[in-house]
Amino acid sequence: MDNSYTPPPLTGLTPFTGSFTQVELQHLLKRTMFGASKEDLTYFSGKTLTAVLAELLNPISFTPAPPIKEYTTSTTASAPDTAIALGSTWVGDLNNDGTVQSQRRASFKKWWMGLMINQDRSILEKMTLFWHNHYATESNDISNAQYVYRHHQLLRTNALGNFKTLTRAITLDSAMLVYLNGQLNTRTAPDENYGRELQELFCCGKGPDSLYTEPDVKAAARVLTGWRNNNTTMTSYFDATRHDTTPKAFSSFYNNTVIAGRTGATAGDLELDDMLNMIFNVQEVAKYICRRIYRWFVYYDIDASVETNIITPLANIFRSNNYEIKPVLQALLQSEHFFDTLSRGCQIKSPVDLVVGMCREFSIQFPPSTDYVTNYAHWNYMVTWVSNMQQNIGDPPDVSGWKAYYQEPQFYQIWINSDTLPKRNQFTDTMIVSGYSFGGKRIQIDGIAVARTLSNPADPNVLINELTAHLFRLDISDASKAQLKRDILLSGQSSDHYWTDAWNLFISTPSNTANATTVRNKVRDLIKYLMNLAEYQLA
Repeated sequence: MDNSYTPPPLTGLTPFTGSFTQVELQHLLKRTMFGASKEDLTYFSGKTLTAVLAELLNPISFTPAPPIKEYTTSTTASAPDTAIALGSTWVGDLNNDGTVQSQRRASFKKWWMGLMINQDRSILEKMTLFWHNHYATESNDISNAQYVYRHHQLLRTNALGNFKTLTRAITLDSAMLVYLNGQLNTRTAPDENYGRELQELFCCGKGPDSLYTEPDVKAAARVLTGWRNNNTTMTSYFDATRHDTTPKAFSSFYNNTVIAGRTGATAGDLELDDMLNMIFNVQEVAKYICRRIYRWFVYYDIDASVETNIITPLANIFRSNNYEIKPVLQALLQSEHFFDTLSRGCQIKSPVDLVVGMCREFSIQFPPSTDYVTNYAHWNYMVTWVSNMQQNIGDPPDVSGWKAYYQEPQFYQIWINSDTLPKRNQFTDTMIVSGYSFGGKRIQIDGIAVARTLSNPADPNVLINELTAHLFRLDISDASKAQLKRDILLSGQSSDHYWTDAWNLFISTPSNTANATTVRNKVRDLIKYLMNLAEYQLA
C-alpha cells in the first residue's frame, strides 16, 4: 500500500461547531470563490459561519451587463459587422458572417473572464463554472455566439436554483440543440446523442447503481423528437410533424414506465415533462449530482465512508427539497466534514482557480471599466493562459467536461503534468516580474503594495509568515521559512536587522534608489519563489 495516501475524513454533515477563525474563513472562501482577496477576508472577518454562508449563497445579481463589441473587423461586404457600434453589446444582433461569429465567441470568453476576476462575494462564479463543466458544450461547435451567450446566461441565472428546472431548460436550449444534434432529431431519423448524455452525464451518471439501458437511450431520443431552432428569433420551438407519436417504453430501472405518445403542438412539452418526472424519481440522480458537487468543492476521493456519511444524506436533502441546489450547498459547506483538517489543501487548483485567484489575491489593478478595449485585452491574456494550462473556458474537451472532475484515479492530478506545470510557473513568474502591457496599460503584481498590507513588513519573519498564510492552505516548515529569509531577504546574513533596516529606509527615504531597488527586488523574488512552490498549486 502507498503510505502517502491519506483517506478522506470520517466526519459527516453535522454542522461545524468549532472556532470559525481566519483559517476556516479562508478555507471557505477559497473553495467557494476564486481565491480569497485581502478585501474579502477583511469584509467577512468577525462574522459567523452562518452569516458568511448567507451572503455566499445569495448573490447580489445574476445578470451582469452583457459582452460588448470591443473588436474591429474587416469582413466581407455581404455581412459587415456595422450594425453594432464599438462599446455596444452584440448579443441581440443577427450576423452569420463566420469571422464576426468567431470574434464574438472570443469576446464572450474575455467577458466571462472579467466577470470571474471582478466577482461579487458569492459562490455564483464557481457554480456557473460548475454547471458549464456539468452540461459541457463547446462554443466552437455551436458556432453561433448568440446561442453561446444565451446558454451561459441560462447556467448563470439557474446556478443556485432548481436542478430539475435547469435540466429541462438545457434540454430545449438552442446551444445544446446544436451541440448534441437535438435539432436533427426526428421521428424518421432519431438521434440518440442528447438522450444518451441526459442519462449518462447530466442526470444518472455511470456509477454501479445507474442501470439504465441502451433501449432507454433509444426511447429517450424518440421522446425528444421534433425540437428545432429558429435562427432568426434565436429560440427553440417544437415541430409536431417531426415528432414520434408512438408510446415509449422504458426499462425496470425506470419502473417500466411507458410514456404515452402524443400529437399536436403540446406533444413535445408533455412527453418531456413525463420523461423528466420519470428520471427524477430515480434516487441515483440525487446521489450522482451530490458526488459531482462534492468533487467540485471538497475532494475527489469518494470512498465508502464518504458515500455513507456525506453523499447519501446529502442526496436525501436534495430530494426532500425537490432538487433545489441551495440546501445541498448549505448542508455541505457548513458541515464538520468540509472544515475537517483533512479537507483543507487537498485540491489541486484548476487553471481558472490559479489564474483568477492570483489576480484577486494580489489585488491586481485593472484599468477603469470605461477603458473596455484595454480590459478585454487583459482578460484575453488570462483566457489564453488558462487555455494553455488546459482549461479553455467555453470549450472543454468534450461533452464530459474536464477530465480532472471525473477521470479515475487521477482526477485533479490531471491538471499537473510536464507541459502544464512549467506554464503555471511561467505565468506567475511573468505576473510578478514584468506583467502584461496592452495599449500602454500594465497589469502586474505589485509586491510592495502587497507587503504594505501586512501587519509589520519590516520584520522578515512576519513578512514571510503572513504571506504564506495568505497564499497557502498547507504551510511550509519553519526550516523552509528560515532558509527563505536568509537566502532572499537577508542576502545570506544572519541578522534580521539587515532586512528591517532596508525596509525602514525604503519607507522613510524612497528617493534612495539603490536601497529601493534592493527592497523591491527582494519582495519580488520572495513572492516569485513562493508561487513556484508546490503548496501554491493547492486549494
